[in-house]
Amino acid sequence: MTIRRILIANRGEIAVRIIRSCEKLGIETVLCVSEADRQSLAAAMATRAVCIGPASPAKSYLNIDAVMQAAIGYHCDAIHPGYGFLSERADLARICEQEAVTFIGPTAAQIEAVGDKLRARSEAIAADVPVVPGGPVESPEGARRLAEAIGAPLLIKAVGGGGGRGMKLVEDLADLTATMDMASAEAGAAFGDARVYIERYVREGRHIEVQLLGDGKGRVVHLGERDCSVQRRYQKLVEETPAPHLPPATREKLLAAAVRFAERLDYRGAGTVEFLYDVARDEFYFLEMNARIQVEHPVTEMVSGVDLVAEQIAIAAGEGLRLHQEEIFLTGAAIECRINAEDPARDFMPSPGTVASASWPNGEGIRVDTHIVDGAKVPPFYDSMIAKVIAHGPDRAAALTRLRAALAATRIEGIATNLAFQRDILADADFAEGGVDTGFLARMMAKEDA
Repeated sequence: MTIRRILIANRGEIAVRIIRSCEKLGIETVLCVSEADRQSLAAAMATRAVCIGPASPAKSYLNIDAVMQAAIGYHCDAIHPGYGFLSERADLARICEQEAVTFIGPTAAQIEAVGDKLRARSEAIAADVPVVPGGPVESPEGARRLAEAIGAPLLIKAVGGGGGRGMKLVEDLADLTATMDMASAEAGAAFGDARVYIERYVREGRHIEVQLLGDGKGRVVHLGERDCSVQRRYQKLVEETPAPHLPPATREKLLAAAVRFAERLDYRGAGTVEFLYDVARDEFYFLEMNARIQVEHPVTEMVSGVDLVAEQIAIAAGEGLRLHQEEIFLTGAAIECRINAEDPARDFMPSPGTVASASWPNGEGIRVDTHIVDGAKVPPFYDSMIAKVIAHGPDRAAALTRLRAALAATRIEGIATNLAFQRDILADADFAEGGVDTGFLARMMAKEDA
């Protein structure tokens, strides 16, 4: 099929990113906007923008009926959901299938298969992909038996969630029941699903994920891995590729495992399989699959030269995979910093407002994905990320040098941001060495407070 017009059901920098790929492909764009985003950069760039509701996400960007009405009313061939919001909602993908509107992403069945953490874990086991020791719990007695078999410390995790919500650490098994109750209540409130499961807690773990593309018919290619271990409260702040100091044999096994998992699902489109790498054991475990484009996809694009959004569109249009594994070459290293409208001095409180001025870096190997220009409004209703600054170089040291210079040249006036905090991360000796684990940022902040 030919895709001539795409409805973009998202906002901010990812909407701008999708529009730019569509412009290169000669595809018209219809952008869904809330009342708060009528004057946004993405609204100005799109072929046309249509307001689908008030500022509240529940009444605009999360409103499936409004999105579908816009797609059908403006005769769009396809919907691109970006990331977040409706990107992993099987309901939207299913309605698209019913209405003959192409969903630029996986099938509804595939979203359901990976959206339920326990089902995804079962699929991983079936694909011979290692999983963290643990499993589901249905009663306090069952939880106690499983916890004793695994041993403390362990994690309680929400079946239907992510982003750290519904996730609790248990250091002492005497606290298991009370902590499970808290995790279950939090998961129910956040995701409408109170189910939880238990896993071994890996003290020195790294978050490593693999970027995949699948044709929906069993053929899958990978575009290398990304290390996303620099996290605050389970939210990623810095991402890079390749993962520093990962043993080559482990890397090959990890990449192959990700491909096997997606092949089992006959996965369609772009997706990311996430792993926890146990540094002490030199072992990796399946965590989850994100059935969408990732925030951190630019680092993969920088080292591969592949436009992942364009490939998403091509797959959705029925062209299948336009790349074979042996045609994908990964060159050099790339590192990305997320710039957020939040104030580190006030416990990272969001900092909405008007950007008086914004000056972004440029130069060899530098890329900036943003929707922020002079006078841009940062509404209080959405995620606080306002930009991603990415640097590519022939090796990690060169990429890091370029990224440090890029952040030093970045200026944002009118709102508080985490820009200085990101500069501190890049200046840290442990980060410069590479291969930090997910506890790095907490240790760095504790050291600064001491």
